[in-house]
Amino acid sequence: MTGAPAERPGGRSDGRAGTVWLRDEPARNRRATPLTRERIVAEAVALLDRHGVDGLTMRRLAERLGVTPTALYWHVTTKEDVLDLAVDQIFGEVPLPTENAMVTDNPTESAVVTDNSVENAVVTDGPTGEPSVAVGADWRDDVRTLTAGWRAAMLRHPWAPSLIGRPMLGPHVLARTEFLQSALVRAGFTGVHLAVMTRLVANYVIGAALTEATWRQTNDPRVRAEARRHLEANAAAYPTLTASGHLDDAQWSDDDLFLRGLDAILATHPGALTATHPGALPITAPVR
Repeated sequence: MTGAPAERPGGRSDGRAGTVWLRDEPARNRRATPLTRERIVAEAVALLDRHGVDGLTMRRLAERLGVTPTALYWHVTTKEDVLDLAVDQIFGEVPLPTENAMVTDNPTESAVVTDNSVENAVVTDGPTGEPSVAVGADWRDDVRTLTAGWRAAMLRHPWAPSLIGRPMLGPHVLARTEFLQSALVRAGFTGVHLAVMTRLVANYVIGAALTEATWRQTNDPRVRAEARRHLEANAAAYPTLTASGHLDDAQWSDDDLFLRGLDAILATHPGALTATHPGALPITAPVR
C-alpha cells in the first residue's frame, strides 16, 4: 500500500475531535498487517505517557507498532481519533462499584464482599463492556469512590486532563458520567441543578488533577519548597497566604485537600443552587 485507502467502510471523516464514536469500526482486511484498534490505543497511551500530546504522531505510533503509518488508517482516520480513544481508555481505568465490591473508609480502595452482595445496594445492568454497577446506600460514598479513581487515573496519565474538554462519547466516559449523575439524582438534584452539580464536581476533579500533574511534572520537590519560602520571605505582602499554609506540603497533602474539598462540594443541597444573578432562567424551565 502506498497511501491511505481511498474509501473506508462507514465513510470518511472530517477529522474533528469526537467523530470516531459516530462511525462504525471498519472491517479488517485479512491481508493487512494484523493490527487492532485495541493495540493502537494501548501503544498510543504508552506514547502519550512518555512524550505527551505533542509527542504523539501517527508516524511515531506506527514505529512503536512495527507497521507503516498507512496501516493505521484502516482503524483510525486521524490523530484526533487516537486521542479520543486514548482518553476513553483512561476512563476505563476508573473503577465503578460492582456487585462484588463495597465502599470502605478509604474511598480509593474497595473491599470484596464474600457473599457477592452489597448491603443496601441496588445492582443495575452496566453498559456494553462494563460489569453490573452496584449503587451504594450513600450517594456521597459513590461520588467519592468515582472521583478518587478518576483523579488517580489522570495523575497516572498527566496528559489526560488537558483533553477532557473534547466531545466525550466513548463508552467508558459515558458509563462513569451516568454513574455520577445517577448518584446526584438520588441526592435530589434534577434539571438545571443536576447540570450545575455535575459540572461542579467534574471541573473540581479535572482542575485538581491538572494542577497536581503540572506540579509533579517538574519532578523536583525543591521547586514547591522554594515557592513556600518565597511566600514566607514576603509575609508582609502575603500575610493570609503565609498564615494559611499555602503551598506547605508539611501541613496538608494533596490527597487530604482533595478529599476535604470534595466533601465541601458534596455538602451542597439542591436548594442552595438557586440562581440569583440577573437574567437567570427559571429553575423549572428546561435548558436547551
